[in-house]
Amino acid sequence: MANLDFLKEEIALLKKEERFIEPAILQSEQGPVCQINGKEVVNLTSNNYLCLASHPKIKEAAIEATKKYGIGTAAVRTIIGTTSLHEILEKRLAEFKGTQASIVIQSGFTSNTAVCQSLMTSPQDVLISDELNHASIIDGARLSKAKRKIYRHSDMAHLKEILENDEDVKNARRKMLVTDGVFSMDGDIANLPEIVELCKKHNVITMVDDAHASGVIGPQGRGTVAYYNLKGQVDIQIGTLSKAFATIGGYAAGSFELKQYLQSVARPFLFSSSHPPAVIASCIAGLDVIYNEPERLKRLWENTNFFKEELKKAGFDTGNSKTPITPVMVGDEKKAKELSKMLFEEGVFALAIVFPTVPRGKARIRTIVTSDHTQENLQKAVNAFVKCGKKLGII
Repeated sequence: MANLDFLKEEIALLKKEERFIEPAILQSEQGPVCQINGKEVVNLTSNNYLCLASHPKIKEAAIEATKKYGIGTAAVRTIIGTTSLHEILEKRLAEFKGTQASIVIQSGFTSNTAVCQSLMTSPQDVLISDELNHASIIDGARLSKAKRKIYRHSDMAHLKEILENDEDVKNARRKMLVTDGVFSMDGDIANLPEIVELCKKHNVITMVDDAHASGVIGPQGRGTVAYYNLKGQVDIQIGTLSKAFATIGGYAAGSFELKQYLQSVARPFLFSSSHPPAVIASCIAGLDVIYNEPERLKRLWENTNFFKEELKKAGFDTGNSKTPITPVMVGDEKKAKELSKMLFEEGVFALAIVFPTVPRGKARIRTIVTSDHTQENLQKAVNAFVKCGKKLGII
């Protein structure tokens, strides 16, 4: 066997740089208050925006699907892993996103890599990306054969300059711009109207990753395209089923031809087994809940606005967030990790985000509120932030 002793040195370096990760252990249902590492805490870290993870109707749908279809398909989608439930979900997701069709892929991460790799197949292609896009978009760009052009975060003047003056872009066979809809570390929203306008002018395919937008922003939580009233003007919408939908998986929504093409060539779709029936049934039921219980989205935004206001009143810097993702900016990596530990002792679970996830000097505590947090939960969290923030000299 090969000698892996070098890993000890690599782990030591990770610890020295404050980048070593030991996952927290969830010991209860994912909820606004839950049991983590043996302690009951206010949970400000989950992507369970609408608290569907423990919704009784969705759990019942999962149970019934398991009884009917079994625990799994034991096959990839293109062999015998596509059930009638997959067909229903794909039609429902297309309707939700306002597109002709959708294709469900094994994860949100692989949905981005699948589309980038499948559409950008030549060195004559160019993929244009916001500098703060998710890691899955970065990896998708790397897996493609396209040249890559990065524009400064949400800097439309810089994007315009690239589109108008870059020789690779002007001479490209295919051009595709990819952006997060809601940026996962800062909680700001892409300037999609201006992006769409520029891309139309320069014949650029548009692709929006709505991982943190679907179920969260826009009418009925339909995402960034609906938020800006741009139906039919964005070529590809990517979504995850692991955040607001609280299960697992991803999808690409767009034209009929996009679905037909991806199901024939996208490597993650072709070479990975399909979701268990319980997961697909849960997503279908989740859509029903989103439509039939609009009060969840309303509460999510009421909680978001309350929490942001209280943090700002206390003197914290919450960046440019306009969504339930609210960063509490700290700057120093060690101080951010210390703040996270102190918050946990106060009964609040909120993780530090440090380099390389964010640039050096931009460490923060990233918080996410949900529809089922009570005002008391959130006030407890604010009080803990104030107490710990003062001790560390952050406020």
